[in-house]
Amino acid sequence: MKSFLLCTLIGSALCTPIIDQMEPLGQIKSSITQGKSDRKIQLVILFDTSSSMDGLLNQAKSRLWEIVNESGALRYQGEIPSLEIAIYDYGNSGIQNSLFVRKQLEFTSDLDLVSQKLFALKTNGGNEYCGAVISDALNKLEWSSDGRDLKMIYIAGNEPFNQGPVNYQEVCALAKAKEVLVNTIYCGDHMQGVRELWKDGAIESNGEYFNIDANRNVVFIPTPYDDQINELSLKINRTYIQYNSIGSDRMQLQKSQDVNAERLDASVAARRAKAKISRSYNNSQWDLIDAYVADSTVINEIDHKYLPEALQEKSDKEIHRYVKIKLQERKDIQNNIADLTLKREAFILKRKKEMNSNEEDDLGTAINKSILKKAIGLGFDRSE
Repeated sequence: MKSFLLCTLIGSALCTPIIDQMEPLGQIKSSITQGKSDRKIQLVILFDTSSSMDGLLNQAKSRLWEIVNESGALRYQGEIPSLEIAIYDYGNSGIQNSLFVRKQLEFTSDLDLVSQKLFALKTNGGNEYCGAVISDALNKLEWSSDGRDLKMIYIAGNEPFNQGPVNYQEVCALAKAKEVLVNTIYCGDHMQGVRELWKDGAIESNGEYFNIDANRNVVFIPTPYDDQINELSLKINRTYIQYNSIGSDRMQLQKSQDVNAERLDASVAARRAKAKISRSYNNSQWDLIDAYVADSTVINEIDHKYLPEALQEKSDKEIHRYVKIKLQERKDIQNNIADLTLKREAFILKRKKEMNSNEEDDLGTAINKSILKKAIGLGFDRSE
């Protein structure tokens, strides 16, 4: 198996079954109304897309919305920090540079775009240089300079950490200076990972070292609430209103990422639905409702030709009235999804107790534990 680099909260891997993970039950509705904080959570996802990585990429896709939901549960002094995700891939012979490193996505809060990029990744043979891809991400992404922000990279794999022409020790020292935590996850025996310098890479950057069994399949627990949640997730799309030149394409992107999640499993789609009602899922760059919530004067500035046809001839006052109706409709659907999500998670918790499930650390549990630990150290806490 080739190495693969990612950042935060992507669950288990390939063959031995593990059970759908869930976060502790919390007040999901609170995220609808809580205010934004000036704090940031910056997460970089850097994937090895060499030939043997199809299974891990598929597993990563199924855990994407856990990234969003677990990160979205963090608070700073009671407020919601902004979540930014970037994506790289490396180790693919189709990448046209000598280090086989490619930036797929700058830091963004557009979660549908993150999903699109992840689902578009394809594997092909190549050389995997961990030091090189970490270096590129550190130097070419716009990292926060505020030491109070949470900045994390996760790298997982099972080949020597020191491969390639870029010195991993120098790169990890740079990460430490930038207060970016590089956490390493070796897919195999703990001591083998130590010998292949994965633990050393983590130590050099104040990150953490883990090892996992990478041959584990995700097994989701179906619940009586999945279908209802996913129907509401599709229904909430009808409350979105395009208002600029990118709106039409982004509405289609939203729908296509619903389809991607549903094709993996109803449970993945239900987790996406939970993400879609959170403050992390904000589409103010193209959706008039989210833009209006941020600044109600946006209606006075929009070009009506980009609005849905039924609104193009309406006055600003009429559009205000229509937006308020759609905003209330969205809140009602959000509340329904929140209620059903709490029931869904309680059902899963009960089912796991009945199954007497004792989960070992997989990629998801290792990352969940470490990100919470590091976040608390910076003054974040987890909403309950």
